[in-house]
Amino acid sequence: MQVRTYLKVSIMVALATIALKTGAWWLTGSVGLLSDAMESVVNLAGAMFALAMVTIAARPPDEDHPFGHHKAEYFSSGFEGVLIFAAAVAIIWAAVDRLLAPQPLERLSIGLALSVISSAMNGVLAWAMLKKGREHRSMALEADARHLFTDVWTSAGVVAGLMLAGATGWLWLDPVVAIAVAANVAREGYSLVRRSTDGLMDRAVEPAVQQQIDQVLASFAHPNTLRFDHISTRRAGQRRFVDLHMHMPAGWTLQRAAALRTSVEQALMSAVPGLRATIQLLPMDVEAHFDDTSERVL
Repeated sequence: MQVRTYLKVSIMVALATIALKTGAWWLTGSVGLLSDAMESVVNLAGAMFALAMVTIAARPPDEDHPFGHHKAEYFSSGFEGVLIFAAAVAIIWAAVDRLLAPQPLERLSIGLALSVISSAMNGVLAWAMLKKGREHRSMALEADARHLFTDVWTSAGVVAGLMLAGATGWLWLDPVVAIAVAANVAREGYSLVRRSTDGLMDRAVEPAVQQQIDQVLASFAHPNTLRFDHISTRRAGQRRFVDLHMHMPAGWTLQRAAALRTSVEQALMSAVPGLRATIQLLPMDVEAHFDDTSERVL
C-alpha cells in the first residue's frame, strides 16, 4: 500500500476506536477511559491533516515551488504534536476534577474489553505504518504511527489502572492513571514538534545517508585529477539534497567534465533513492570560499 492509503486506513481505524472507547467510557464512567477516547479524537484529526499534507507533498515542482512541496509533511507532524498537547491539557483538567470528586466505576469488564479491542487495532496499524513510513521516509506517516503507539501504551496503562481500582476499590487510581496518561501524551507531542522544527530548519541528512554519499564520492576521487569539497546536505520530507563542488584538471574539455559529472550524479542517486544532487564544476587550481565551518572535502 502507498502512504496515502495507510493514512486513509488510519482515519477509518480512528473512527472505529473513537466509537469503541467512547462506549467504554459511557458504560463505566471512567475518566481514564474518557482520556483514552479523547486521544483517539486527536488521532482522527492528525490522520486527516496528515493525509492532506502528504497529498500536497506529492505534487510535482511548479513555478512557485521549483524544489517541490516535500516539506508539507513537517507541518503535519507539528500540527499533530500541538493536538497531542491540547489533548494532554484536556485530560489533566478532567482528571483533576474527578480526583477532587471521586465517582464509582460501573461495568468495568465490558468497558475494558472494548478498550483492549481498540488498542489491538491501533497496535497492528501502527506497526505497519511505522515500517512503511521508514521505507518511504515519510515524516507524516511515521508521526501518525508513533502517535498510535502512544495510544496503545496509553490504553494499556488505563486498563491496568482500572483493573487495580476495581480490585481494590481505590477510586483515586482512575484520575491518577489519567494524569499519567496525559504526561506520556505530552512527551510524545513534544517529540513530534521538535522533529518537525528540525525538518523545517533544513537539517542535514541522516548519518547513514551521509555515509553513502561519502562512499560514492570517495570511489570517484583521485589525488591528482578529481576531488570534491563544500559538500552540504539537507532533507525535506521524503527528498534528500546534496550540493558540492567537483574539481578537475583545467585542461579537460567541457564534454569530458560534464560526462563525469553525470556519472557521479547517477551513482549518488542510485545509492540514495530520492536524492537530488547539484554539482558545480571547477578547475583543480580554483577554490571557492564560503563562511562555512563544516566544509567537507573528499
